[in-house]
Amino acid sequence: MSAVIAEPWPTAIAYDPTTKVLQVSFESGECFALPAEYLRVESPSAEVQGHNPSQKQTVAGRAHVGIMNIEPVGNYAVRLIFDDLHDTGIYSWRYLFELGRDHQSRWKTYLQALTARNLTREP
Repeated sequence: MSAVIAEPWPTAIAYDPTTKVLQVSFESGECFALPAEYLRVESPSAEVQGHNPSQKQTVAGRAHVGIMNIEPVGNYAVRLIFDDLHDTGIYSWRYLFELGRDHQSRWKTYLQALTARNLTREP
C-alpha cells in the first residue's frame, strides 16, 4: 500500500515588486522564492503548456516581467496577472509547490530550450 500524500496547503503568499519574487510558504514547512519570470514562462495556461507535453511553448523575452495582481480562485489556486497582460494561468497549490520543488531542473530545461531555439530572456 502506498502512502497518502497530503495536498500542499499554503500558509503565506507574498509578492515583492522590488525583487519580482513571489514567496510561497506551505503547511509542510517548505518555503519557495519564485521569480515572476519563472512563473510566467511556466504558466499552467494552455497558451504556454499546450494540450499535451509536445505542445509546450518556450516563452522568450520575459526577463523583466512582474506580477500586477494575485487573485484567489476558490480555495485551491491563484490567478497571477502579469504586467505583460498574461492572465490565463491558474496556479493550483500543488502546481506552485511543484514549481518550487522543481525550480532548478525546470529553469535549466527552460534555459536549454531558449538556447536550442536561438531565443533570449531579454525582450
